[in-house]
Amino acid sequence: MRALWSTGFVIAALCVSRLTAASDIKPYLASALADPARAADTKDDARRKPGPMLAFSGVKPGDKIVDLIPGGGYFTRILSKAVGDKGHVFVVWPNEYAKESHPDPENSKKLAATPGYGNITVLEQPAAAFSTPEPVDMVLTVQNYHDYPDVFMGKVDPVAFDRAVFESLKPGGIFLVVDHVAAAGSGLRDTDTLHRVDPAIVKKELAEAGFEFVGESDALRNPADDHTKKVFDPAIRGHTDQFIYKFQRPK
Repeated sequence: MRALWSTGFVIAALCVSRLTAASDIKPYLASALADPARAADTKDDARRKPGPMLAFSGVKPGDKIVDLIPGGGYFTRILSKAVGDKGHVFVVWPNEYAKESHPDPENSKKLAATPGYGNITVLEQPAAAFSTPEPVDMVLTVQNYHDYPDVFMGKVDPVAFDRAVFESLKPGGIFLVVDHVAAAGSGLRDTDTLHRVDPAIVKKELAEAGFEFVGESDALRNPADDHTKKVFDPAIRGHTDQFIYKFQRPK
């Protein structure tokens, strides 16, 4: 039994690696990554791994995507070019988060008004009232899932939030959650202090909301991170251990 388990574990690990391999980056995504307009962002590509991450997500031309709490627009720019003229990117700023993030919300609006990025719409809404104007193919949140239960966001019930995301997706739609790993068994304990979340509680909450867990990528894993430091600590900032989980609304 031990040998069989070990073999299965190795196969699973190889599958995860395959999903994050450079060979999985389709031409349209490679073109989006090479967009000259994002030249200033490319210095961060080696550590943020946008190619493997978005290849794993399955984003494709024509998709309608939500970039939830987009920060400086790093992924917004890539997604806009990846989905193309027939696709759309809805940038969602929860009002509570936007108050803490100036000038990022204003910069999202400037990007949407920039020639070549006309497929971007910026939405501002209460954190507890996530919604989209139409059903979408994917919702992406990078390093912000852990914020929802915190005081500054109004202590949003994560499962209620997950259900709202579920309702926004088309059948078969994807919720891609990327966040900083907290210690195993810690649940939501460290969300407002270390800005981390236990991957196990994320899986549990998403399952309660009706999602199916369909895979993970190890592109951002870092075994050197012991999960005890605040993510802004200079010793680990920019190199935290992060999970990339892919959830699906059943078809």
